[in-house]
Order: sequence, then structure tokens, then C-alpha cells
Amino acid sequence: MQKLIYTGMLLLLLTGLNAQNKLSKHELSINGFRNPSAGIEYRYKQVSVHAGYYTTAFEKGVYTNFYKTGVTYWFMPVGKKENPSSFYSSLSYARGIDHDYKDKDAVINEMGFRWMAWKGLNLRIGVAVLAASGESIKVNPTPGVSYSFFF
Repeated sequence: MQKLIYTGMLLLLLTGLNAQNKLSKHELSINGFRNPSAGIEYRYKQVSVHAGYYTTAFEKGVYTNFYKTGVTYWFMPVGKKENPSSFYSSLSYARGIDHDYKDKDAVINEMGFRWMAWKGLNLRIGVAVLAASGESIKVNPTPGVSYSFFF
């Protein structure tokens, strides 16, 4: 699990080398589904913090739930919109709520892309790697939908 943390930190640093400063200075997002979690996220320039509730299905029909908080680095903004789409890399701490992960600590490393669909409405797609003590490493897709306010 320690290797996963170091790998995530390295990815955050390396992706920052390609950063551009086209993103707004401040952003507040209400995240309605899964990515990064159903909750709230605040971004200042290219770094955001998030907190909320995360659910995933490691096996068909069985949803495992977590409390999740973490940091995200935004890079390579694309498009000509005032608030461009961009890539992201995040590292999060999660605490299991139920099933095999109940009361277990986990680390989630994620990479993906956020498409600014219309005004503040944005859609995300990513891939997450979840590691928890005593459990096998899980890799799964992380779709998301959010609405952002820029200031």
C-alpha cells in the first residue's frame, strides 16, 4: 500500500510539470455521483480538495460504500471555453462503511478527464486503483457528474 501512495504522489508531481494556467482561480463543485465522491469539492488554481460519500461495485450487484476525502491536481486544460475541460490526477483516503471494507482504511489513486459539457455542468470519466490492508487491489472505472460554480 505504501508503494501505491508513493506512486500517486509521483503522478501528482509529474502531471504538474505539464500544467497550464487557463483554469479559473476558484471553483466550488457539487458532486452528485461517485467521482470523486457524492459531496463537495473546492479548487484553487490547479489543486482541489474533496470530501463525501463514495460507492463502488467490486462485484455485480454488491455495492461497497466509503467516506472519502482527498486532493486532486488539474492539468492540461483543453478547449476554448471560459472554463475548459481538463485532465486530473487524485490521491484520496477512504474509510470503509460496509461489507469486506467495514472500518478499513483505503487509499485511492485516480486519473481521468473532466468534460465541461454546458455552463457549470461537467462529466468525468476516470480509472481508480483502490488499496486496503488485507484486501486485493481493485481497479475500476469512475464516472461522475457535477455542477461547478466559478469565481
